[in-house]
Amino acid sequence: MGVSYNRLWKMLIDKNMKRIEMQYLTGISGNILARMGKNQYVSMETIEKICKKLDCTVDEMMEFIDDEQQEQTCQIIKTGRMRQKSKKEIEKR
Repeated sequence: MGVSYNRLWKMLIDKNMKRIEMQYLTGISGNILARMGKNQYVSMETIEKICKKLDCTVDEMMEFIDDEQQEQTCQIIKTGRMRQKSKKEIEKR
């Protein structure tokens, strides 16, 4: 069983808010934001801070997913990062 914060990222898009803006608003650290970006577990205190500041419930910002879904999500995230690196390398040339 894993966790996915895709609902949170979609909510931020709807609110026209960047992840870094959410970080400053909620007072969470950059490390916590990075963990969430990788769909890793964070403390309930962090979840509470985000829910209070964004006026949402836990199920509106995250969901539990089975291991197979998490594996697919990780592959998508890794592929996206590889594409970003490739674009950066092209721009350097």
